Amino acid sequence: MNQLLLAIILSILPITELRAGLPVAVDYALKNNISIIPIFFLIILVNIAVIFLVFFFLDFFHKWFLKINIYKRVFGYFVERTRKKAESVKEKMSVYGFLALAIFVAIPLPATGAWTGCLIAWLLGLDRKKSIAAIGLGVIVAGIIILIASLGVFGLIGLF
Repeated sequence: MNQLLLAIILSILPITELRAGLPVAVDYALKNNISIIPIFFLIILVNIAVIFLVFFFLDFFHKWFLKINIYKRVFGYFVERTRKKAESVKEKMSVYGFLALAIFVAIPLPATGAWTGCLIAWLLGLDRKKSIAAIGLGVIVAGIIILIASLGVFGLIGLF
């Protein structure tokens, strides 16, 4: 499989997102002597597109899928895990507003990306436009952090 395609797929998936997709894309760009800038923006745009897909799914298909037992159990598991994070974000939102959601998404750790940010916004019934902007901002910041970390790691590898 093409490494760039793999990076795009990883950027779409809920657990990996751009935290795994961007380093793979950076490695692809470095190996093929391609500018990192367009690759970076491609991965960011793919991860931002996920925001719209997740909200669309939650708004239009989620109710139908709840009739399927395995979906209901798996979704229930993720909702419970996310509910705890949502309460933390909700408390911080009273102080920092939607910046709290952006900061949550920007932290480059597993389960703090666009997918979880969308689920938190949906669970808390937050304003959709502001949520999309906050989550998008968080994705961009996370992307910059991951890009800097990736370039540092690949730079260190190049020394050996």
